[in-house]
Amino acid sequence: MAIKVEILGSGCARCKQTAKIMEIASKELGIEADIVKVEDINEIIERGVISTPAVAINGKIVLSGKIPSLDEAKKLLKT
Repeated sequence: MAIKVEILGSGCARCKQTAKIMEIASKELGIEADIVKVEDINEIIERGVISTPAVAINGKIVLSGKIPSLDEAKKLLKT
């Protein structure tokens, strides 16, 4: 079963970079991940995100306000 990875942000370059890193990390780990971009500012605010890009895995915010390194992305996916 695939895990759901959401990238929350306005769709800026930082958000796109974060999505790419999460995609690479999931492929390298052999984890099936559905990567979804959430660009609706109201939804982002409702979920308590103050700074973007943010990453949510299976609905839980696990990173906010920075682009993860590839190693950080892999650690987030493993937990």
